[in-house]
Amino acid sequence: MAIIQFPADMKWGTATASYQIEGAYNEGGRGPSIWDTFSKTPGKIVNGDNGDVACDSYHRYEEDVEIMKDLGIDMYRFSISWPRIFPNGTGEVNQEGVDYYHRLVDELLANGMEPMCTLYHWDLPQALQDQGGWDNRATINAFEAYAEVIFNEFNGKIKHWITFNEPWCVSFLSNYIGAHAPGNRDLQLAVNVAHHLHVAHGRTVKRFRELGTEGQIGYAPNVEWNEPYSTSQKDIDACRRAGGWFIEWFFDPVFIGAYPDFMVDWLEKKGVSVQIEEGDMEMISQPIDFLGINYYTGSVGRFKENEGLFDHERVDQGYQKTDIGWNVYPEGFYKVLTYINEKYGTIPIYITENGSCYNEGPVDGRVRDEGRIDYLKQHLIALHRSIEDGVNIKGYLTWSLLDNFEWAEGYSMHFGIVHVDYRTLERTKKDSFYWYKQTIGNNWFEV
Repeated sequence: MAIIQFPADMKWGTATASYQIEGAYNEGGRGPSIWDTFSKTPGKIVNGDNGDVACDSYHRYEEDVEIMKDLGIDMYRFSISWPRIFPNGTGEVNQEGVDYYHRLVDELLANGMEPMCTLYHWDLPQALQDQGGWDNRATINAFEAYAEVIFNEFNGKIKHWITFNEPWCVSFLSNYIGAHAPGNRDLQLAVNVAHHLHVAHGRTVKRFRELGTEGQIGYAPNVEWNEPYSTSQKDIDACRRAGGWFIEWFFDPVFIGAYPDFMVDWLEKKGVSVQIEEGDMEMISQPIDFLGINYYTGSVGRFKENEGLFDHERVDQGYQKTDIGWNVYPEGFYKVLTYINEKYGTIPIYITENGSCYNEGPVDGRVRDEGRIDYLKQHLIALHRSIEDGVNIKGYLTWSLLDNFEWAEGYSMHFGIVHVDYRTLERTKKDSFYWYKQTIGNNWFEV
């Protein structure tokens, strides 16, 4: 048996998002978000599910913190619901919403856990969407004002901040593919949204510095790894485009101050371009303190003319798949981390999401989710390899603490290390919970 030993200062944690767990959609002064609207639009969500109740963590946060205390984590990543703070996106602050997050953060701190706060995990106030949403540059101003309120309120309590979660999903998945709220299918719109998210990120980082807010700030893009099927240049280029959609498009502006030429040129062939205003790129490339990485899957791909946006098709290699149908591809985790490290430098990295969907429920009071344990082992080995190769990993936060509202999949897909019975809201710790607890306690595991 080999021992996989992690650095002594490694932070361990878990993560959630406001709309996925909180519920209480019309309580405490909260306004509607785009996900309230989208989830109640017929045909958008599996089984017609919505987040009205979700895991009811708004009322059960103390129970959830107690579960995390038993898990033994150092850090909990959560997101703030913008419409809880500004029900209309702008205007008067809703103090009830602010107070809820103070109670949550105080409970975490009292139990020895460090809060990591995501400012935007997709729940845009519907009132702002009605005015054009992220296609409207006025939303950038509204986001900066919202962030400033949160920075001032929680300065000294929260010391790790994330501006945006998965900007690819906010832009392309939601406004080109149309699978997530607000459900548009317009490539130019998606490119506009991605750019405005970049500008909002940069302005928020700049404001964080100007206010003298204590702590560190970064963002959390989602990445995949696309391995070329062969050494042919066409296959290599197709995979570079497919990967660049996630990586270079959302990394180059922040770290280099420009969009990647190979992607810009390709998108211009499709008739779309980035609408850059004076000063945008300088604003976007504000230095950040750390990078969050969300990784779940990857694939082998090759060139195929007119296949998708990038003349790229995936070729099934017979990898194991999770219950949501995603490849179990830990080699891609190692490769994407070392690629980012080589291309952008040894910036501190937190793995802000990594996890798997397995839908086992309780049998005789126990959830035997061996698939999730295997997934965690394989990906933590890949993470350890990246550390050995010099990637500056500061922490690992698995997705997710709880089974929850899984966006377009509703309640049909389960990513939690804690099972939630959606009828009773009873929490049951899965076998993966206990495996992860042991790994955290030891700071190592055997393979």
